[in-house]
Amino acid sequence: MNKEQTRPVLDFTDDYPVFTREMRETHTILVPNMLPWHFDLIAYILNLHGYKVEVLQNEGRAVIDEGLKHVHNDACFPALCVIGQFLDALKSGKYDPDKTAVMITQTGGGCRASNYLPLIRKALKAEFPQVPVLSFNVSGLEKGSGFEMSLGLLLELAYAVFYGDLIMSLFNQTAPYEKSAGDAEKVRQSCLNGLKPHFERGSYRKFSKRVKEIVSAFSAVPVTGEKKIKVGIVGEIYVKYSPLANSHLEEFLLGENCEPVVPALMDFLLYCAVNPLNDAKFYGLRSKTTFLFRFVYKWVYGKQKKLNKMLKKSKFEPMHDFERLRFLADKVINQGVKMGEGWLIPAEMAALCETGVCNVICAQPFGCLPNHIAGKGASRAVKALYPNANIVPVDYDPSATKVNQENRIKLMLATARETAK
Repeated sequence: MNKEQTRPVLDFTDDYPVFTREMRETHTILVPNMLPWHFDLIAYILNLHGYKVEVLQNEGRAVIDEGLKHVHNDACFPALCVIGQFLDALKSGKYDPDKTAVMITQTGGGCRASNYLPLIRKALKAEFPQVPVLSFNVSGLEKGSGFEMSLGLLLELAYAVFYGDLIMSLFNQTAPYEKSAGDAEKVRQSCLNGLKPHFERGSYRKFSKRVKEIVSAFSAVPVTGEKKIKVGIVGEIYVKYSPLANSHLEEFLLGENCEPVVPALMDFLLYCAVNPLNDAKFYGLRSKTTFLFRFVYKWVYGKQKKLNKMLKKSKFEPMHDFERLRFLADKVINQGVKMGEGWLIPAEMAALCETGVCNVICAQPFGCLPNHIAGKGASRAVKALYPNANIVPVDYDPSATKVNQENRIKLMLATARETAK
């Protein structure tokens, strides 16, 4: 027999379903829950623009096990969590697979997260081949999709992130000290619900007024005057924020009588915006979008400065100034190191230590090379700059038990309490 006839024929045809404009009316879009503070508001905005978006709340070991069925355990832990959450939800019977799509956010950087789409599509094809996968990105990774992002939508989402960051920060500064349990949570929900009508009317851009309302609401919560240990959380973007991935880390710290200090999501978005500018500066990699990223960076950073200026006039601590983060990063690692969260992790460690939050948890997925280098690897340089730094790297992966993770954190807290004495 001819050798050419025995060679297997490989089919490279892309036969995955595509989300069309018509599906806006018929399909529910499921989104993994990375940031409970922000995603509720973001989903509401997308619904205002004609999409049916639902943020998933399913958790537990069943979600992880579902992810393990379709993703190799050496793959990125966030991918396993996201895929497990999608499949667990689709198998729950709550959603009609013929009228459901799933969506994730992507930056398009040099990280395994840029390959999530093929992993998700492969997993869905095995059990739910009719479910389209959408990528929410501004890098042009996916073309031909019926999911469209206008300038107006991006503007609304930027404000939503600012408001989400503010509510997250003020809640974490209030909840550990509230006199009546649950008061801070009530204010948080009230603020989120109160913002939604402003997005309907377009008055969300009255930024100063909205910020004053939120600050005033949290300021009215009766609090004790006691001092508590502050613990910063840095690391890979999904594990840092997602309760599913980090075993409800913020709740655990609150239960340990600590104040969690979580850097703003907008810092990560500014990091993504400034990296193309660094590419042009360090490597001469300029493109047609370089000017656009410069404009976006200046506008967003201007809003951040305005927000922090208002917080400085209140009783609450402001969030990190991004230009200060860049300055601190240069003390530890070059800003050209931008794989994954890159230089942002040591910059946030240094900024936390500089503002008196010397106890820091570096949450990282097992096997995430950028985080092990820029996180765990850079911690020694941060400790050299700040001798009081108490930094503990904690791995999150399918085989890591919650007990081991919490014991590791408790050892760090024991050192923190001894130092505080």
